[in-house]
Amino acid sequence: MQKIFVTGISTEVGKTIASAIITEALQADYWKPIQAGDLDNTDSHKVARLISNTKTVIHPSSYELKTPMSPHAAAEIDGVRIDRFHINEPETENDLVIEGAGGILVPLNEEDTIFDIIMPSYKVVVVSRHYLGSINHTLLTIGWLQQKGYDVSVLFSGDANPFTEDIILHKTGVSLIGRINEEEKFDKSVISGYAEKFKNILETL
Repeated sequence: MQKIFVTGISTEVGKTIASAIITEALQADYWKPIQAGDLDNTDSHKVARLISNTKTVIHPSSYELKTPMSPHAAAEIDGVRIDRFHINEPETENDLVIEGAGGILVPLNEEDTIFDIIMPSYKVVVVSRHYLGSINHTLLTIGWLQQKGYDVSVLFSGDANPFTEDIILHKTGVSLIGRINEEEKFDKSVISGYAEKFKNILETL
């Protein structure tokens, strides 16, 4: 049974689309431990709309915060303190896809970061999108995870940039899942197509 944590090199790099694809490919359960902002259209709602299989269970978030900010700031505005020991992984007999918030060092409170809720047993998929500075952000993210002993793969998002992708793969040695291209829209059929494409490699992570 696989537990896959999906993180990004920054915000808005395509984590939720990647999570939906991985969830659909494995017919896995999905869990977003911390949701900040847009509670009427959360990432859990988005994933539920994008998958086609009937096996996936979308588990409730441990924290739902109203403000679209870093979790520690959103929590303070909402008058709560995020306690990582209250972030309890849902029980399931199925594979589980866990979607983080922002990058791995996004703070949850004055002490803990997203990294502190990535359990040692999790496989980590890093979503990397090309922009000025993304090589540095990707190498730092992957390097930190590798240094801490995690099994890391990379999934590129957006238009191809062979120079960026080649240097990242060469310097890190991580396995490549593939790339999610810029699509006019992401709907169930597009997600299903990528799920089929990535299924074999995801099953053998």
